[in-house]
Amino acid sequence: MNIVVDENIAYVKEAFSEFGDVHLVDGRKIINQQLNNVDALIVRSITDVNSNLLGGTKVKFVGTATIGSDHIDLEYLEKNNITFADAMGCNADSVTEYVFTALLKIAVDENIELNKKSIGVVGIGNIGSRVVKIAEAFGMKIFKNDPPLERKGIGENYVSLDEILQADIITMHVPLNKGGQDNTFHLLNKKNLGQIQEKTILINTSRGAVIDNDALYNIIPDKKLNNILDVWENEPGVNIDLLNSTKIGTAHIAGYSLEGKVNGTMIIYNALCNFTGKAPSWKPVLPEVENKEVVLDDNKSDELKLYNLLRSVYDIEGDDVRMRNMIKVKREERGNYFDRLRKECPLRREFINYTIKLRKEKHHLKKILETLRFKVKEF
Repeated sequence: MNIVVDENIAYVKEAFSEFGDVHLVDGRKIINQQLNNVDALIVRSITDVNSNLLGGTKVKFVGTATIGSDHIDLEYLEKNNITFADAMGCNADSVTEYVFTALLKIAVDENIELNKKSIGVVGIGNIGSRVVKIAEAFGMKIFKNDPPLERKGIGENYVSLDEILQADIITMHVPLNKGGQDNTFHLLNKKNLGQIQEKTILINTSRGAVIDNDALYNIIPDKKLNNILDVWENEPGVNIDLLNSTKIGTAHIAGYSLEGKVNGTMIIYNALCNFTGKAPSWKPVLPEVENKEVVLDDNKSDELKLYNLLRSVYDIEGDDVRMRNMIKVKREERGNYFDRLRKECPLRREFINYTIKLRKEKHHLKKILETLRFKVKEF
């Protein structure tokens, strides 16, 4: 079996070599001619999989080690009897941890008490539902929007997008759908961005084109928005002016914990096993986490205590600085720089690996910490 795999997928050789010959390729440079004698193709979100890429090839299995499939022509795959698998949910915890690390950073900088704020969550799937659960632990007022789930009668207490736009914090967790009843392309646009309140914290970790980036840039001065953007319209091309106007900007790495990456590989590995009729045998072994016990510090505000904890595990400020350095890069080199940031992203482990030593007088933070999946040891 010949398999072409994006070279940046974690543990790729270990996972897929047992199926046959594995050929590692830059995901942005996979072309039709490379797939002539290939049986399976495994990609990330940067590779468009359609008739132009697959036409005339013998590819019968396509996997994407990502949670979205907007880069996949699913109709073409179905018509040509090509089996498809995605890694839905693989990095949901990683993205959720990014959201709250970033949110606490803004809360500290702006002297915000989160338990006095409202949050509007757009999309209540694998990630959005986790965001809701943690926001509840913080004591925030929650608004939820998810028309597909609402129509199916799954969940309750949904509100309109107009109501979401009145929240103090808005966070986007939807797939990119271009057209149709559940269109999310430019879901936030020139018209409705005007409804957002001043100083709103706006977070996008879904897909860049869910928000009209030009419209967002133009409205920032009037609304004094606190933007947290991990995804960008037209990646790897990034609106540098918009980047310069964000509070936190990163290179589409919110889901880039080691666990999230390996989960994605594991899901596609299992799908390929199912496709080939092979019994799964590969089990990834992750490196041991160092300094697993952390003492919660004695800073004045709960937000600062929690942010100092979270950034000791995940240095979001470092990711922001590296992304912001793109401003100094020549225009023609920015795309490569963006891809390099993703490829060379520092190792990051998820919160579940860490135990927090919590003084009993800070017991009120235990629920938040446990909802963030930290282990808690009171003393």
